[in-house]
Amino acid sequence: MASVTNTYARAFADVVFDTRLDANLTVRETQSLAGLVDGSKELREVWESPAIAAEQKRAVLDAIVAREGISRPVRNFVAVLIDQGRIPWLGPIVRQLEQEILSRMGIAEAQITSARVLTDDERRVLEAEVEKLTGKKVRGRYLQDPSVLGGAIVRVGSTIYDGSVKGQLEKIKEAMSA
Repeated sequence: MASVTNTYARAFADVVFDTRLDANLTVRETQSLAGLVDGSKELREVWESPAIAAEQKRAVLDAIVAREGISRPVRNFVAVLIDQGRIPWLGPIVRQLEQEILSRMGIAEAQITSARVLTDDERRVLEAEVEKLTGKKVRGRYLQDPSVLGGAIVRVGSTIYDGSVKGQLEKIKEAMSA
């Protein structure tokens, strides 16, 4: 599945950058369509059914595109996925597309976990520190986990920066037992 998602995501990201589409709008539109597919069993069944003609599937897509105001390139991308029988992978492809676009824009997505809701100022300071560490502009996704106790745990890609009280206590525990 990873190769399927990567192949389609990279190919559409190429289209986005080669034709100078609005990357943020394109991601929002693909996310919107993926959300519709995810939320509608009937739509999934229609687009995944080999018994329904491709023209009929695209007619349903065109009705949705007209109603939602989706751009032509996004419509064409989803039409390719429908025609190639890749609609079951739409959600993962869209998530990979978002990562690919962010990467090409020099933006790293950081998952930031803290014990409480952070203020806007705290978020700005934390993101600025992560930007210094990574050398990239950072877009944070914030989660709450009371077990963190204090501080924050930041995940950028596969790298984890643990500045939590829980993490510090674990380090002390390990040092004492060694």
